[in-house]
Amino acid sequence: MGEHRMRQVPPSQRAMHLSLIAVWLGTALVSAIEHRGLSVQVLADAGIHDARWQAFLVWSGLLADLAVGLALWLRPGRESYLAALLLMAAMTVLATVLQPTLWLHPLGPLLKNLPIAAMLLHLMSAPVTPKESA
Repeated sequence: MGEHRMRQVPPSQRAMHLSLIAVWLGTALVSAIEHRGLSVQVLADAGIHDARWQAFLVWSGLLADLAVGLALWLRPGRESYLAALLLMAAMTVLATVLQPTLWLHPLGPLLKNLPIAAMLLHLMSAPVTPKESA
């Protein structure tokens, strides 16, 4: 279903879709590579010092990113886009509670979620193909 449906969409929507796959799978990969680095530091800065909680939160986020990335890749459609939007919203709220200063970070780790949300909403509003509605 995925590849057939993606050939039917305009190139700009295809590019958005592929970039979203890269965001979620790339984030999962980076989280796995540096699971004891920056993510743990962000949690420690937020007052979470217990190594078990840190590991649980990092690996939970990694698995959630991986699941959404795979869903976007293997089952593109409104359900996958909605799952990505909900996960991103939840993680943004959690990050805001833990580290509100991330909104002021010069590289904009939370600000970047705004255009990603717009892309997801745009893709969710695209016409449904016959195969997707089945």
